[in-house]
Amino acid sequence: MSDLPKIALVTGGSRGIGRAVVERLAQDGLEVWFTYVSRPEAAEEVVAAVAEKGGKAKAFKLDSGDSEAIGSFFKDEIKGKVHLAALVNNAGVTRDGLLMRMKDEDWDTVIRINLTGCFVFQREAAKIMTRQRDGRIVNIASIVGQMGNAGQANYCAAKAGLIGLTKSSARELAARNVTVNVVAPGFIQTEMTAALPEKVVEAMLNQIPLNRLGIAEDIAAAVSYLAGPGAGYVTGQVLAVNGGMYM
Repeated sequence: MSDLPKIALVTGGSRGIGRAVVERLAQDGLEVWFTYVSRPEAAEEVVAAVAEKGGKAKAFKLDSGDSEAIGSFFKDEIKGKVHLAALVNNAGVTRDGLLMRMKDEDWDTVIRINLTGCFVFQREAAKIMTRQRDGRIVNIASIVGQMGNAGQANYCAAKAGLIGLTKSSARELAARNVTVNVVAPGFIQTEMTAALPEKVVEAMLNQIPLNRLGIAEDIAAAVSYLAGPGAGYVTGQVLAVNGGMYM
């Protein structure tokens, strides 16, 4: 066993689902490093909340759309310095718009951050985990990557691509005891859904057999399972956490 500190790395960990994942993995006994892009005060709040419960967390300002910066981060902070037990690719953005009106820059931004960024993080993590001969990679996709959603061609394409990336990577990395899986959230209570009109929320609920929106902790629990000892024989899978909502 390595004497290096054992850590989990979560991208986009300063709020919402990412924050819930950071806090849950810290509860599980891992030191959790996470990235953020803006609102350093929110990142500091997460670190303090983890410490208050006896855990360890560390925040890094890092743009998931900057491949060069990601490579430098792994070289400077990860390689040879820690045992990378888990990577959770959560960071993402939306630039919604109807297909015929979608600007190239809105397509490019979402694909670059939500898919290419995940690929780069995963590639760099895989280099380390395969040498360790163990590791867990969990990618956060979305139900819309499975069923599509009007006005989100870019986001749906990125999340569907992430599922394909996961399945391919799982086959490549299994021989080195590295698992790669997806958690695909349904409609989750976030800042975005809180701003939706009541009629839109009602329409969502009508499609969900459990008749409620999910919460960030529902997703964190699924990540905890896939990153933990109980999922050692699970790889290349899509764990849908969506209240029974299927097309």
